[in-house]
Amino acid sequence: MTEQSTTRRRLLGAGCVTAAVAAAGCLGPLGSGGSGDSTDPAERSLRLSIASRGGSLRERYVIDLADARPPDAEEAFRTTLEVSTYTTQYRRPFFSTLDDPTYVRDEGTYYRLGSVVVDEAVETRPVLRLPDGTRIDDDATDDDAIATEALPEGDRRAVEIAHMAARARGDEGGVPWGLVQRGGYVYRSAEAVETSRLLSDDGPDRVVYRETAYTVEITEERFHEPVYRATVEPVATSPERMEAILRAKFVDARIARDALSTEESRILRSARGEGYDEPRPYSEGYRGVLTTLHERAYLDGNVEKDAFSDAARGSGTVLYGGEYYEYRLRFTTSSGP
Repeated sequence: MTEQSTTRRRLLGAGCVTAAVAAAGCLGPLGSGGSGDSTDPAERSLRLSIASRGGSLRERYVIDLADARPPDAEEAFRTTLEVSTYTTQYRRPFFSTLDDPTYVRDEGTYYRLGSVVVDEAVETRPVLRLPDGTRIDDDATDDDAIATEALPEGDRRAVEIAHMAARARGDEGGVPWGLVQRGGYVYRSAEAVETSRLLSDDGPDRVVYRETAYTVEITEERFHEPVYRATVEPVATSPERMEAILRAKFVDARIARDALSTEESRILRSARGEGYDEPRPYSEGYRGVLTTLHERAYLDGNVEKDAFSDAARGSGTVLYGGEYYEYRLRFTTSSGP
């Protein structure tokens, strides 16, 4: 249960905030249409598309330290490199995860930036919600509401994000949950709290955003937040070694041109153009290409049931003839993709 207390205003009889995420037409990793797809498998084709990525993996995955995020990333890097401890609360030091690491180059050495959870912190933070809104016509005014533009920068961001949750009520399309939390916006910046007009005891009860006047609801709620310790690990001292590391991590398949049959080469050339389609049962050449891509789930398994397994990626990076490409597999029908 969420622990909370109202500081100034609470909407009486407020209902639950819901957000429906539209599912119609969404494709899973395989583009199969999901378990609800009633298309006769005999009427479907499997399309392979291949696009050149261009350049090296270093150009895509390695950044300059000055470009690392968030703004204090360089401070975290320097502090950790000097064998000191640098911690952050709630936010990862480099916005880096195990599956999506951050690599930087500094003075000829390549580093992998990351973090580990070392503790838990309990904090009480203000939460802004906009529980109801009234559209303002061109000729109408709301003298009790303050324009968002007149608020401090921290409040403007809070209203913008809380509005994302408010607009989702009753609509399809979902909510950006990475920004919206607990149905609104959580003030975590000490500066934003100190300068806030909405959080003050005599703050406005209504705010206007995009021609809609919203009721302002502020609560104080308890949060249990992870404490992260920054990690900085040297991994390479040459571009070639760094490229090898990135290949090992990100390349899903490797294709040698001289190992392909004439038919397999033709299929790959077509896939690099407008894409290549085949219905089941697949030809020997297409089966060979799928096998080379390590997509055996399309051949040996129940691809509908295996949709979210490691055996059926449906997309990835391939090293083909010394160049990097992105490939994608998806099902199409005679009526269209």
